[in-house]
Amino acid sequence: MEIVTTLGIKVVIAILTLVGAWLAGNFLKMYIGKFNRIDGTLRSFLGGLLKYSLMTVAFVMILTQFGVQTASLIAVLGAAGLAIGLALQGTLSNVAAGVMLLILRPFNVGDFITAGNISGTVKSLGLFVTELSTADNVYIFAPNSQLWNTQVQNFSRNLQRRLDLVFGISYNDDINKAFKTIEGVLKKEKRLVDTKGKEPILFVTNLGASSVDITARFWVETSDYWQVKWDVTKAVKEALDKEGITIPFPTQTMISYSGDDEKKKETKAPAKKKVA
Repeated sequence: MEIVTTLGIKVVIAILTLVGAWLAGNFLKMYIGKFNRIDGTLRSFLGGLLKYSLMTVAFVMILTQFGVQTASLIAVLGAAGLAIGLALQGTLSNVAAGVMLLILRPFNVGDFITAGNISGTVKSLGLFVTELSTADNVYIFAPNSQLWNTQVQNFSRNLQRRLDLVFGISYNDDINKAFKTIEGVLKKEKRLVDTKGKEPILFVTNLGASSVDITARFWVETSDYWQVKWDVTKAVKEALDKEGITIPFPTQTMISYSGDDEKKKETKAPAKKKVA
């Protein structure tokens, strides 16, 4: 009876330990899940990690209570963990990179980014990989370590972007007339940002070989960037044509000689004098 009683007490304590670890793990998982500043994927990962870590500690404590030598077991588990870690070091590096990306958030789902030779819209961000889609809807499956170890350009993070459009006019055209024509187009465009320090401006940027280059600099909402660029370029071209202002293109002058012309040159060339 004494042995049964002692064993029964140990079993009850073991059950209570497991139940306590389970409840504590669920509480921590739920508590971490309330941190809205952390991504949902990362919250779930950290919550599960803490929960099963507590369960592992409780299981080791129970084994110790029943007289099992856990030192050797922990050593075996440690060696196995080291071997698995070495075998999966690439995968684990992706997990570590995924955790850092989820914490620091250099980009979010829906952002258009460029990282190294990868460009596309982020469709999903997980612990192992990031899924993207290019502008022509090509699927990209990128390991997180590849994105973490390179410079990331996020074209969607800032709400506004600056746009520079260059228009070339002929040297024979009136530059002030060209300025007024382009200004008229910009004033009609309602999608431009016209706050202090971001007003549309025009200036000459280059005196090229065949054209005078005028740059129109203005700010737009990031969501309107490409559409405004296309619309303003078309509108300025039409306005310049209407005012008779030409947009030059490089030309080359070629001079060719026929065979008869070459013979005439040879006969007209003075003879060289011989020196004794």
